[in-house]
Amino acid sequence: KAVERAARIATLHDFIMRDLPDGYDTLVGERGVRLSGGQHQRIGIARALYHDPKVLIFDEATSALDGITENAIMEAIQKISRKKTIIMIAHRLTTVQECDVIYMLEKGEVTAKGTYSELIESSSQFRKMANLAHPGSAL
Repeated sequence: KAVERAARIATLHDFIMRDLPDGYDTLVGERGVRLSGGQHQRIGIARALYHDPKVLIFDEATSALDGITENAIMEAIQKISRKKTIIMIAHRLTTVQECDVIYMLEKGEVTAKGTYSELIESSSQFRKMANLAHPGSAL
């Protein structure tokens, strides 16, 4: 149950059931089925979630994922975040858009702090990054 729950949150369950010959019992890695970078990242997320920790630290956890998969995982993480402390380290602004507090760092120093919308208003550097991430939007 805990393995399947973690796999569902990490958007792996359908892949496991559909694409792996022995489902959850399939050997993966060098001696088994080869996985993509995104699949490896999702397995790492599932492993972290399996232990149901109170604090989770994600360091570029969605960097190798396509936008659709990233959105699905972020929605699932949002649902569990009410019960946990989650520290999200990311360069993609879409990854941190729903975070309660964002700390913007430059050369190891905190240069800005706030919600996504607060930083759009108060930080020209954050606004510039958001404009680069979302060209054509009126930020």
